[in-house]
Amino acid sequence: MGRFIEGELQQVLRLQITLFACRERLLAATDPEALHDLRIALRKLRSLLQPLRGVDACDALQQQAAELGRISGPLRDLEVLIAHLQSMDMRDAANRRQLRLLDGYRALLADGALPALFEALDQWPQLWRQAAADAELGELPKRVKRRLAKQQRRLAEALIDPAHDRHRLRLLIKRVRYGAEAYPKRSGLSAKTLARLKAAQSALGDWHDRLQWLQRAEEEADLAACVGVWRTALQAAEEAADLALLVLQEDFTTAQ
Repeated sequence: MGRFIEGELQQVLRLQITLFACRERLLAATDPEALHDLRIALRKLRSLLQPLRGVDACDALQQQAAELGRISGPLRDLEVLIAHLQSMDMRDAANRRQLRLLDGYRALLADGALPALFEALDQWPQLWRQAAADAELGELPKRVKRRLAKQQRRLAEALIDPAHDRHRLRLLIKRVRYGAEAYPKRSGLSAKTLARLKAAQSALGDWHDRLQWLQRAEEEADLAACVGVWRTALQAAEEAADLALLVLQEDFTTAQ
């Protein structure tokens, strides 16, 4: 197989090992970073596969990774909230949610999405090698470069839109950043642009967390005491995010 095709195979196999280890850590229920690391590995897998969409060998694996990412997302949000409540010394509120979190871990481990992903990972090397043998992968490096460039154009257009949606920008930034990390030699982005993507994503993440917590507080009475602090933090996060986007707009459009 060619260098690109073999490189893809090795990366997926390494991520499979990481995902197995994360599952065992979740089963042990003693590692607070297990879910976070599982989601990072899923993100890397999806970022590796996303530019390869349309290749039969990749589509099923991408679908399974996306499904596990979808159902594990609310659990990660709960982890972040619990850590924040602990930092505010709201131990009772944090402990109540900790019990819910442990139930969530058990539900995730019992869900069919996890074994379905590992089954797809087991099947993938043979499917990938067969696709290479059938000459289905010859243009993949060029296709990956074109798709990464298309993602970057979409972000550049969204950044200059005066009516931009922070939610959409956050997703576009994540896709461009993670795609560049998966394919650094084909992204065409400088280290400075990548650093600014990361900064903008972090700022938008802070904004998104506060917005989500305020929405939770409307239904969860024990969070009412946090509303004033979170509203102030939300305003500050909006300003920080808009500044990071402004910096990224100048740098990113130049990078294009």
